[in-house]
Amino acid sequence: MRVLAIDTALEACSACVLETDTGESLALESVPMLRGHAEALVPMIDRVVAASGGGFQDLGRIAVAIGPGSFTGLRVAISAGRAIALATGVPCVGVTTLAALAAPVIASGVGTLVAAAIDARHGSIYFQVFAPAGRTIVTPRIIPLRDAARQLGTGSVRMVGSGAALLAAEARAIGLDAVVETVDPAADIRWVARLGYAANPAQATPKPFYLRPPDAKPQDHVRVPRR
Repeated sequence: MRVLAIDTALEACSACVLETDTGESLALESVPMLRGHAEALVPMIDRVVAASGGGFQDLGRIAVAIGPGSFTGLRVAISAGRAIALATGVPCVGVTTLAALAAPVIASGVGTLVAAAIDARHGSIYFQVFAPAGRTIVTPRIIPLRDAARQLGTGSVRMVGSGAALLAAEARAIGLDAVVETVDPAADIRWVARLGYAANPAQATPKPFYLRPPDAKPQDHVRVPRR
């Protein structure tokens, strides 16, 4: 099966086509960026699909990164993924950024917990902890760094994501063995594709996974009453 994976949830715009029979990406592009995902994504998808040696009709699944991440950014990939799925008639599935960040370390066979941490600013992180085999130990949440460190138990922990170094500092301050594996600002798009292939389309719906409410709120006090 060919899986098209797309990700605009964090600080990159990424797309790839993965051939699941071989586990190799047929084409891949990933560009670091803080904004401009909406303008960059569709041309990138066109280039990647063309470079894969096939067309949209050859795709068997669409996988999109659904967050947590930028409120605006993650909706770009989700909207594109849903549109392509509607046009091609293939399933579109959602993959969380925390799972995609942790997946390569879990797959490497480390015998420790793996903590995925994305910097959420203001002393907090998006946070999830996985057992060595990939089972979730601490469910996804937004949490202050100090509280996150206290949920890591007493053993060695491998950490990934943009908040990994911050979390490791807090963990070491309370005597934990914290190893920073990566501080990548975005997940490897190939792992979004792999997790998307493994996902159940009936359960992994492509909808935003925010973990916190948006900063902007409706101004009800200035709303014009309906007649």
